[in-house]
Amino acid sequence: MANRTDPAAKSIRGTNPQNLVEKILRSKIYQFTYWKEQCFGLTAETLVDKAMELDHLGGTYGGNRKPTPFMCLVMKMLQIQPEKDIVVEFIKNEDYKYVRILGAFYLRLTGSDTDVYQYLEPLYNDYRKLRRKLTDGCFALTHVDEVIDELLTKDYSCDIALPRIKKRWTLESIGRLELRRSALEDDFEEEEEKEEDEQVMAELEAGAHEKDYYRGRSPARDRDRDRKRDSYRHRERDYDRDYDRDRGRGRERDRDRDRDRDRDRDRERDRDRDRDRDRYRLREDYGRERERDREDRERDRRDRDRGRRRSRSRSRSRSRDRKERGGDREGGNRRKRHDRSASPRKRSDGTEEGNAREESKKKKERKEKKDDGTDHPDPEIAEQNRLRASLGLKPLRP
Repeated sequence: MANRTDPAAKSIRGTNPQNLVEKILRSKIYQFTYWKEQCFGLTAETLVDKAMELDHLGGTYGGNRKPTPFMCLVMKMLQIQPEKDIVVEFIKNEDYKYVRILGAFYLRLTGSDTDVYQYLEPLYNDYRKLRRKLTDGCFALTHVDEVIDELLTKDYSCDIALPRIKKRWTLESIGRLELRRSALEDDFEEEEEKEEDEQVMAELEAGAHEKDYYRGRSPARDRDRDRKRDSYRHRERDYDRDYDRDRGRGRERDRDRDRDRDRDRDRERDRDRDRDRDRYRLREDYGRERERDREDRERDRRDRDRGRRRSRSRSRSRSRDRKERGGDREGGNRRKRHDRSASPRKRSDGTEEGNAREESKKKKERKEKKDDGTDHPDPEIAEQNRLRASLGLKPLRP
């Protein structure tokens, strides 16, 4: 309950005011002893007393990153959300410088862009010293105007990410802020008036007219004042013209940069599109080549199958013809052998005619043996006849 935001508090930048502090730092603040003991039950009226007791500012310090009392009070202001008038009184307080810095820091977190520039820029004239606690626990010397410059120009301060605000020249261009007037211009005007008074006194001593003396001016003084005023106006006009020209150049430079960025983006997009198109074409060509190779292999396989079928049919027809021819030949030979073997055996079963034929056959064989010349009385001729007989040649005759 003690860490909840006030139910009557309004959301800032679309979120809970305490969410402007990072969660890690917020949890460390909730666990800090100063928060539990000194910040419990504080209101907008009693918060001023605690702010007057501050003697330094800072974010976190030490090895375990302890928060400072200044950061605890900033967190308490985010929790209770005091009214804008109270915060402005904090900033305008000239007696207590840490109260002023506390109000400026809170306004930088929660205020609008116009309020930030309107209430914080006058603090550039405050040059009082401040003690700042660093992350290692040591103290460093700084000034109020340095802290205000950090709040207006940097993104981080006291370990907190500051919300983004518009540039001053942007607010000036849309008419939400007036042109900044330096505090040194009053000093310059005072010096000019002193110089003019001295010049007038010198002219009076030289015998200027009494009427001009009582009126407090002289023609020479009026001419010099008009001349200086005109020169000052010319300087302002030149400054405004230079400022507008520089701003126009900056805008043209931004437009050129955006145009170049868009052109580069378009080139990259076209390059990616061409690369994808080439990749798709290569994929299609590869697919066509694979399909063509598949068709070629299929055609070769069909041709081989067709050739095998033709060779099989030819071999079958040849074997069929061979079988037919071989069957006729075998049948004829079988019949001849049957006839040749059957007739003599049937007749020569112990008859005289069969015995005579056998004897004649044997004589014929002997005669053939004698005719081959192997029984020649000359052993050399007989040996040659054997060789010739083995070669199928006729024998030698003596």
